[in-house]
Amino acid sequence: MRTNDPQRGGGDSPCPIGEPRPAPVPGTSDPDLEPRNSAYTAYASVDTVLSLQHPRTNAPTEHGFLILTQVKELLFKLLHTELNTARDYLMADRLDDVLWTLRRANRVQQMLLSCWEWFSALAPGEFASFRDVLGPASGFQSFSYRRLEFLLGNKNPQLAKLHQRTPQYAEVLAALNEPSLYDEVLRYMARRGHAVPPTLLERDFSVPYEPDAKVAEAWRLVYEQPGEDHGMFLLGEALVDTASLFARWRYTHLLTVQRVLGDKRGTGGTDGAPWLSRIAEHRFFPELWSMRSTM
Repeated sequence: MRTNDPQRGGGDSPCPIGEPRPAPVPGTSDPDLEPRNSAYTAYASVDTVLSLQHPRTNAPTEHGFLILTQVKELLFKLLHTELNTARDYLMADRLDDVLWTLRRANRVQQMLLSCWEWFSALAPGEFASFRDVLGPASGFQSFSYRRLEFLLGNKNPQLAKLHQRTPQYAEVLAALNEPSLYDEVLRYMARRGHAVPPTLLERDFSVPYEPDAKVAEAWRLVYEQPGEDHGMFLLGEALVDTASLFARWRYTHLLTVQRVLGDKRGTGGTDGAPWLSRIAEHRFFPELWSMRSTM
């Protein structure tokens, strides 16, 4: 028999008599019918993300290696998105938005840098326990990382060819041939009246950029009187922040490999530490570094 006695919980309540009805779960219509966090899981595809780790050995550290590798790839994608947005803002002369986007991009770089903390905690034997199953796989083959290097200005047509037989080759090739972030910085600099050689503004962007003495001089003048064009001064420092964080990422990669592998060849037949040592010396936006010696 039904009752509407509030002391007995109501006639239609599925709850035991005398117990309060549970409050609805945020994001659901009925706490008894909807699973908790279903909207969150659907929005972020959490179930899909958590199903993408497939260790090939019983080594207890392989699962972490897979997860952190995937995290790095996601962060490469995010960093590429942010830097691409900054480049678009440069093309539209929206300097404030450029600076704000680079600020956010640098936070992504800091997260990338922190990924090495887990890798560096691997003892040599722990990595060796599953290294063989990697076969020819190597981070050197990451198309996300390659697009990122090209976007920042480290163009190399030979490295693009490594992706020639992959579904992502068109994306890598597009990144090789379009203006880099620094190419757009130089164009923006010229539009603000600074002496950037016209030959650098329209060129074959797939060819590696060569440092130019006139560009270095233009940056030196900006830095010697930062109040004259304070926007360019702030942009220069934001770019140096970006390049510094990337250099730290490369150098920490080198230290991690030396700690875990020593001087062994890298996975996929790469040179390992010797190659990483050479690339760690590279700097994006070269004139922003060289002009400091002239001040």
